[in-house]
Amino acid sequence: MSTLTSKDTDYAQWYNDLILKSGLAENSAVRGCMVIKPYGFALWENMRDELDKRFKETGHQNAYFPIFIPKSFLSKEAAHVDGFAKECAVVTHYRLKNDPNGKGVIVDPEAKLEEELIVRPTSETIIWSTYKNWIQSYRDLPILINQWANVVRWEMRTRLFLRTAEFLWQEGHTAHASKEEAIEETERMLDVYASFAEEFMALPVIKGVKSANERFAGAEETYCIEALMQDGKALQAGTSHFLGQNFAKAFDVKFADKDNKMEYVWATSWGVSTRLIGGLVMAHSDDQGLVLPPKIAPLHVVIVPIYNKDTVAREKIDSYANDLVKQLRSLGIRVKFDDDDSARPGWKFAEYELKGVPVRVALGARDLENNVAEVARRDTKVKSSLSLNNLATTLKDLLDTIQNDMYQKALHYREAHITKVDSWEAFENTLKNKGGFIAAHWDGTPETEEMIKSLTKATIRCIPLGNEQEEGVCVFSGAPSKQRVLFAIAY
Repeated sequence: MSTLTSKDTDYAQWYNDLILKSGLAENSAVRGCMVIKPYGFALWENMRDELDKRFKETGHQNAYFPIFIPKSFLSKEAAHVDGFAKECAVVTHYRLKNDPNGKGVIVDPEAKLEEELIVRPTSETIIWSTYKNWIQSYRDLPILINQWANVVRWEMRTRLFLRTAEFLWQEGHTAHASKEEAIEETERMLDVYASFAEEFMALPVIKGVKSANERFAGAEETYCIEALMQDGKALQAGTSHFLGQNFAKAFDVKFADKDNKMEYVWATSWGVSTRLIGGLVMAHSDDQGLVLPPKIAPLHVVIVPIYNKDTVAREKIDSYANDLVKQLRSLGIRVKFDDDDSARPGWKFAEYELKGVPVRVALGARDLENNVAEVARRDTKVKSSLSLNNLATTLKDLLDTIQNDMYQKALHYREAHITKVDSWEAFENTLKNKGGFIAAHWDGTPETEEMIKSLTKATIRCIPLGNEQEEGVCVFSGAPSKQRVLFAIAY
């Protein structure tokens, strides 16, 4: 079994080792793009299925829109094009032909598109051009649409899951008759993301709004959930945007209200991506491998038999294990009985530890005689001898305990790494020696925000919702401030 770089020695290398060796993903032949392997995709499927259920419970429907966007569409909303122009992949031709020099294929110069197509970095423009055809009256509103898709943002410096040129995500795009209804939708979806992260991923998050510098391009307000990784860096885990009427005006999307007066539609968009897998890994895992919360884990329980040369004993182990598998599956538990003789139990233990399976059950002939099984928790590495009586129910309860304990551990770490500072010296020292979120006064100007970023790489992660008003002075400029904001170095 290959070993991982210690996260205390080199956190970035530990992360990369873990993604590769646990079989989540690997780099592809296309620069900056990844291959998500089956185990990694199983994680994404579990996230996708739970989120999809929550979206539908809040009245949303799934649809699909083209991956290609006419270049002219991006020109219609100025802030939007400024925000994405440097990341866009552009399709200029539609045909190849054989190289007359015999060197494979070349782009056919006669197949140039009249208008270039952008490979979607996000879908606001193509969707709002469509909504123009769907909306005439207030009776057509609201439109509550989500799509599961891939997007392309031509990143120069990439890391598996965290930042890749192509990634998977969902993007919700909704249209409303009033500003109040659109803001309510924006906040509702932020709550969906926050509850999903905390209840399903055991990942505590802070809900807040972004500063003007950090807003989504084309949004009037960007709401976000921010999480803290084990190296003290922040991760933006999800965003929900109040777009105002910017895209409705750009694409001339109007509706007749109840008084037959024509008004522009109000918009939102919101999304999370496969970046969540990177956050899951960095928030919980250790030097032995992945540590996965049960609700997200592809496997909840693995049963490893400890055989000897006694055939009768083996048959008894197999019989009990297969019966336990049936009981666990009837309780909704994802379980595997690994009776593969080609690998020794010790190798299997290390492999399932690397893959972060929450509970391992080891079962031998002597265990059966004593009516017990050795049960190991992945999160704490604690081993216990548990009675075979009602073992399936015991394991179900244990999984619930692990889920809660993992959340509490991550919450304790985050709370211990939120530091109030009132001087620039304390700001720099905390950033250098402790990391985490720094709660500091800010004068509200983008100039100060940019100066802090250029000097320290720390950005305003969010202005927490429900933030208390507090008179103070900006930690950098000394100008008056009415509240603290959260700074951190982020992924």
